[in-house]
Amino acid sequence: MSSRKGPFKGRTVAVVNDLSLDEQRYLYRKAGELKRLVRSGGDASEFRLNDKDYSVYLIFMEDSTRTRESFRNAAKFLGARTNLFDTATSSFNKNESMSDAVKMLYGYSDESCFVIRSKLEGVCRWLEESLGRYADICGRPRPAFINAGDGKHEHPTQEFLDEFSFIEQLGGRDERIHLALTGDLYHGRTIHSKADGLKLFREVEVDLVAPEILGMPAHYTQRMRDNGFLVREYESLDEYLASGKVAPIWYFTRLQLERMGDEVLEKAATLRKSVTFRKDMIGLLPEGTRFYHPLPRDRTAPTNPTFLDETPLNGWDSQSANGYWTRIALIAMAAGLLGADFEGEAKAPQAFEDDFVHEARVVQRDKPEYKVGIKPVEDGLVIDHISSGDSIRDIWGHLDAIRRMLKLDVRGGHGVFHNNQGSYKGIISLPDVTSFGGRDLKKLAAIAPGCTLNLVHEHRVVKKYRLSMPPRIYGFDEISCKNELCISHPTSLEGATTEFHRKSERGDPGGAKFVCRYCEREHAFREIWDL
Repeated sequence: MSSRKGPFKGRTVAVVNDLSLDEQRYLYRKAGELKRLVRSGGDASEFRLNDKDYSVYLIFMEDSTRTRESFRNAAKFLGARTNLFDTATSSFNKNESMSDAVKMLYGYSDESCFVIRSKLEGVCRWLEESLGRYADICGRPRPAFINAGDGKHEHPTQEFLDEFSFIEQLGGRDERIHLALTGDLYHGRTIHSKADGLKLFREVEVDLVAPEILGMPAHYTQRMRDNGFLVREYESLDEYLASGKVAPIWYFTRLQLERMGDEVLEKAATLRKSVTFRKDMIGLLPEGTRFYHPLPRDRTAPTNPTFLDETPLNGWDSQSANGYWTRIALIAMAAGLLGADFEGEAKAPQAFEDDFVHEARVVQRDKPEYKVGIKPVEDGLVIDHISSGDSIRDIWGHLDAIRRMLKLDVRGGHGVFHNNQGSYKGIISLPDVTSFGGRDLKKLAAIAPGCTLNLVHEHRVVKKYRLSMPPRIYGFDEISCKNELCISHPTSLEGATTEFHRKSERGDPGGAKFVCRYCEREHAFREIWDL
């Protein structure tokens, strides 16, 4: 085993937020040091692994040249053993299980890093969990996973090289940035990553320039606003340039025709025209403006045309080169080579407090509190306040779902009644059921947050539990992510355990929101259930 013990060793980077802001700043600092050192002809041996027992596996299940080659050359610079699997030659496209195939490759090296590009979203997060458990059982170092782009989700290493490029243009300052994002904002994962990547700056203004059909998905726009960004939206470059609030940094993306449906493809020419820069627009730009693009451009109809290549507006050539430096630094961090001089706040592991079951005070009454139909409950369980405040129709549907999910095919009764606020609630009475398992209790809290569970003995409530919205919902057969590109979607056949994390509470406008652990797709509370 190697002696490299850096604090980032074995770190997975599935999304931008897998590195704290201080860790991102460290990455940019080391990438800058390396870039200056190499270009000045200095000794860069401190940045080299020179270890053929450390393997970098490049698994590209989508076509890529720029990202793949920058990672390949980064691994070559580091002196690691490099293995390339692409769409043309890889058996990964033959319906093989990703986790099984990666587990096999993991066994071929003492230590390893997997760089993965895939149409499936959340692949790196799933492999981090499944291969991490396997490594622990084997008593070996956990492999690192780096997301080189997953579906329409994220492309974190592109975001890192973009932020590094912005920092360079701003002279190393991260106080403020004003940025225009234009082109295909709907499909562009490099654009989506900026919803979190731009948090590096203390003050952020973002101008979104795209026709509505190619606009930024609403949940990313909302995330930007939640992160404190000032966000403005425009339908075309002409409208934007006429606004008088033009940014000095522009980020173009190509129209990703391969991801569009027929309805959008029919409008491609008109859509492209609205986000393509023209020569007559140059005079409307602020002094010192710089254009960026993740590359490659569409060679037939680029949104930032080739007449810009020899102008001072061209920032994309140096941006592209920066992918080499940032990816060298990132793999070196994941290998444990870099990090001994890191000072700052590290990324804290995600933790959840399962504090959604609360014992409530019991108020004794002179007469039986609950009935099965017209018969009082002598001994049993009563679930009260189900979907309180919802419509009668929704409550009936929820009552049926609870009985089916919890397999309450026993003697009892249920119905819809008035609550104390003048609206309605559901009640399920279960005579002769005197216990409720821990797993069923969690499931009940997940499906019916806000309800109460009452233990009745000799006509009196002797225990009362109030169940609130749980911080995460997982491990149930009745839930699934509704994003068909998610690694946890049943059609992926990868066996990833579905898991949702609470984003907001039930009382928020629009109801409670949960996000998928893997693809981060946002779901309304009722949407996660397969009922």
